[in-house]
Amino acid sequence: MFKHWKRDIQAVLDRDPAARTPLEVVLCYPSFRAVRRHRRAHWLWTHDMKLLARLVSQRTRRLTGIEIHPGATIGEGLFIDHGTGVVIGETVELGDNVTLYQGVTLGGTGKDVGKRHPTLGNNVVVGSGAKVLGPFKVGDHSKIGAGAIVLKEVPPHCTVVGNPGRVVRMNDERVDIDLDQVNLPDPVKERIMALSARLDELERCVNCERRTQDAACSERAERIRILKEELENEDL
Repeated sequence: MFKHWKRDIQAVLDRDPAARTPLEVVLCYPSFRAVRRHRRAHWLWTHDMKLLARLVSQRTRRLTGIEIHPGATIGEGLFIDHGTGVVIGETVELGDNVTLYQGVTLGGTGKDVGKRHPTLGNNVVVGSGAKVLGPFKVGDHSKIGAGAIVLKEVPPHCTVVGNPGRVVRMNDERVDIDLDQVNLPDPVKERIMALSARLDELERCVNCERRTQDAACSERAERIRILKEELENEDL
């Protein structure tokens, strides 16, 4: 029990710069309280005391704003930053050192049976308001951007953004926990910028061609003027 306590406290201290002391984490952090109470509820659930487990889970939701179904399996070092509005479904499986921000939903699509909820690997970060829905796996060291809606499997070492979620970076070989939710790729913006650059290039080509044509026309007009003058002089 104390081994889990130490790991859970250290997870908060490592990933939240506002956390100063272990005592502050124990007394003030809803994430720590929710995880500790979930471990008790999960023990009750696996020992066939499901109603009591649900009572513990629902009381935890009222106290912390974090709803973790007692059937969910979570690894060590889970950190839920702020936590309000986080929902973790019954068949969710979380690896070690997972980080969830406020408003995250790890749920189902409503049409699956049995395994209905996602599995997150080790060192996965899920940004604020993201929704991961369905019985698939998010690979180790992957990052889900804030507000993304992920409906299909994510390979390891990937970054996913958008609605629906799109893999915009793969095989980023970082092995630490990357908590940066701001500097994520934006594929739509990158595509628009590429198109804008192409349009600028085409405009330059058109303008160059127009100047060339104008110069050629001017040269022809000058030749015609000279010929006219020569013809007039001959007539005289």
